[in-house]
Amino acid sequence: MTLLGYDIGTSSVKVTALETETGRALGSAVSPRDELRIDAPRPGWAEQDPEVWWTHACRGTRELIRKGVCDPGTVEAVGLSYQMHGLVALDARGRVLRPAILWCDSRAVETGRRAAEALGREQCLRRLLNLPGNFTASKLKWVKDNEPEVYARIRTVLLPGDYTAWRMTGRACTTRSGLSEGILWAFTDEAPAGFLLEQYGIDPGLLAEIVPTFGEQGRLTAEAADALGLRPGIPVTYRGGDQPNNALSLNVLEPGEAAVTAGTSGVVYGIVDRAVHDPRSRVNVFVHVNHQAACPRYGVLLCLNGAGILNRWLREQVGGGADYGSLNAAASETPAGADGLTVLPYGNGAERTLENAQPGASVHGLDLNRHTRGHLFRAAQEGVVFALRYGLDIMRAMGLSVSTVRAGHANLFLSPLFAEAFAAVSGAAVELYETDGSQGAARGAGLGAGLYAGAGEAMRGLRRVARIAAPDAAREAYGAAYHVWRRVLERETGAL
Repeated sequence: MTLLGYDIGTSSVKVTALETETGRALGSAVSPRDELRIDAPRPGWAEQDPEVWWTHACRGTRELIRKGVCDPGTVEAVGLSYQMHGLVALDARGRVLRPAILWCDSRAVETGRRAAEALGREQCLRRLLNLPGNFTASKLKWVKDNEPEVYARIRTVLLPGDYTAWRMTGRACTTRSGLSEGILWAFTDEAPAGFLLEQYGIDPGLLAEIVPTFGEQGRLTAEAADALGLRPGIPVTYRGGDQPNNALSLNVLEPGEAAVTAGTSGVVYGIVDRAVHDPRSRVNVFVHVNHQAACPRYGVLLCLNGAGILNRWLREQVGGGADYGSLNAAASETPAGADGLTVLPYGNGAERTLENAQPGASVHGLDLNRHTRGHLFRAAQEGVVFALRYGLDIMRAMGLSVSTVRAGHANLFLSPLFAEAFAAVSGAAVELYETDGSQGAARGAGLGAGLYAGAGEAMRGLRRVARIAAPDAAREAYGAAYHVWRRVLERETGAL
């Protein structure tokens, strides 16, 4: 029998078929083959058409079936992972009213700042564990203020994963974890954040029905099944935002455990069992997928918007379109610290660790007589690592203890240089696993359908491929380079 996991990402949609009994990945399909476009009609904006996600979910599923990887008759349940913090607005007939406003869109920064001032930072941090910031709630308020004719027609507000589930099942619903990532959940009340919605003048009735993260959330309609190439009635039994789900895929569920990813964005996501917050809301706290009132689990999330997107930009604009392996090889020919070349990787919207500043990406210390493309490629990867270390220091000040992190063997972690640099700079050993968000979604589907007795059983088939602990020499070299990078950051942004 088979489980299907969907990862609805910013760059693509990935679908994986997982063998239920063994937990072995039978195969995956990615659609499209080139990265999805992000539209930026104005500086700082980032939008996509939600219909594009559905189109590629269907194409990916049909590709799996066409290849013989997935027999539609064996699929027992479906799980969903999705890009977080987005806004999808539907009218009374379920039609999308405007392009989705994405996680990296910065238009609502000022909206969130004004709300924090009006409500008081202390109240926001105590009840929301975050400032309203540039999250889904603030994006909806931006639509209300700037596109009133659109807002007047909204009947349901969904996150990207909620939208995909709605296309599958015809049921508009969301989760506590999802609402928390949109800053629409009051932790003190264990309920939607009515006080913030009231401040924004938003009708709470626009929020979708709340369902458990694990459990039946609807079944494939005949129309959806036909589009996907599956049979009607298959249950959707799990959904999680990409970073909580990435943690699930790596079996990061308990306090002291942490997951890291470096795809389009770079993220460290650590688990705690108590409600904590950063006084400056530079890292964020959400309901983790396995949270229960009697056994609380929260995810503390550090996000760097400009991670893999920087690597992609360099490949396209400087690397002549060469594959990433060639870029990694060129970077590896230069020493740790890139001979004094420094890159600030902030070029993809408002950065939370910098209190929503948008300094842009920049290169410092360039010596035209000494530095090569390889130095630039290395300095970019190190810049991402250093920015993550900067955020890790904030997390540790909140009481998180991180000695080992787990990551999927994918994206920037395919670069040995990047993995070693992260281990050296963070002081944490890095365990790399053959998994990804679509596999995590499939395992979540099995848990939600009651096909596994617990998380341990659901993780059968999860394979570790490497454990990287940086040698002393690397820690010393990268430590010195980080201090140079930190001085540049402070000089350019005033960050402390």
